[in-house]
Amino acid sequence: MELLVTDARLRDGRVVDLAVADGRVRIHPRGEAAPAPAGGTASLPGGVRVLAAEGRLVTESAVDCHLHLDKVHTLDRVGDTALAAYTGGDMGAAMTSIELASAVKTGYGREQALPQIRRALTEAVRHGTLHLQAFVDVDTAAGLEGLHAVNAARAEFADVLDVRIVAFPQDGVVRDPGAAELCEEALTAGADVVGGIPWIEHTDADAARHVEWACALAARLGKRVAMLVDDAGDAGLRTTELLATAMIERGLVGRGVACHARALALYPQPTLLRLAGLAARAGLGFVSDPHTGPLHLPVGLFQQLGIPVALGQDDIEDAYYPFGRDNLWEVAFLAAHLLEFRTGPAQQKLLDLVTTDAARVLGIEGHRLADGAAANFVVHDAERMVDLLRRHAAPRWVVSRGRVVAETTTVTVFPAADAPPIM
Repeated sequence: MELLVTDARLRDGRVVDLAVADGRVRIHPRGEAAPAPAGGTASLPGGVRVLAAEGRLVTESAVDCHLHLDKVHTLDRVGDTALAAYTGGDMGAAMTSIELASAVKTGYGREQALPQIRRALTEAVRHGTLHLQAFVDVDTAAGLEGLHAVNAARAEFADVLDVRIVAFPQDGVVRDPGAAELCEEALTAGADVVGGIPWIEHTDADAARHVEWACALAARLGKRVAMLVDDAGDAGLRTTELLATAMIERGLVGRGVACHARALALYPQPTLLRLAGLAARAGLGFVSDPHTGPLHLPVGLFQQLGIPVALGQDDIEDAYYPFGRDNLWEVAFLAAHLLEFRTGPAQQKLLDLVTTDAARVLGIEGHRLADGAAANFVVHDAERMVDLLRRHAAPRWVVSRGRVVAETTTVTVFPAADAPPIM
């Protein structure tokens, strides 16, 4: 045993001890593994570190299925024009916002990007996100600069954080000649997933060519696909359907992710259910980021239908969203309001959307706090689920691969009534 967490409260209410050895966790009845320390942290003979959870809630670590990591903290470079276009009304100007946001790529190289990426990944670990799917622009405007920056940061965090890189042709592949070749180059230079955004193309035929290119490339290289689909207020885009169909035809069943799919909110119910059936056949997972736009995927319905669905951060202070810190507990808190997930059972489902269900979307196996599972978990500074969501604070401890990688404490001091005012 290398680590012991005493008096840990599981999601089902049980209070247990968690013993960690060789990166795996074992669940013991309370007090059986070893005597509990008086509080905080302590150690046992043999160098075993002990964390006294003292009844705090312990859950799986967070999984972020969708983050534009190369563009974090760049809003000051591009201004609010693209943000206003993307979030306004029914998202009819979403394409315009992407065209405006491309200005950030001018003169923005790996030297400028790397410190901001490090900052975002540090916050991710601090808030208990230990798996992350990072979209990186690869096109004729960005080249491979963003990829090189994210690759460098990933190497620095490799012993703590799992980062999957999506080679993402943000400006299209038909309307941006040369982007397809750059994406293929990126996949030999460290990218893990073939990305796409078919609805950005100018015609339905070009959108279909975009999807076919991506799925053919993924099938040839043995990769997964991840695309932004139907990300505008137009029920006629139908690019989610294109993706699911191509996955089936190319033998990619269970190896694709559809991000946003906002326009599905506008589908008539029969059309939506038909698409859900197609997605189930394709094994297509979905990621919703309801806080970054006025339309959102019908997450609750997809959960009921058994379709893999998750929540993601999407953006951190960039042209599309001015807030964010890769805190998936905060994302879940926002989704509680935007998706009407407020009851006790709904709160449990929210947690699934950023932990176990999110892992399912990315094809990560065994991401569950269970006997023999990988020791990737967090000890929250709360005993109840409602307080976890209400506070959406950094966890007290974050455990990655069996070792503590982040600790957070907060102290508030109330001066005595006769003390001088704090200036």
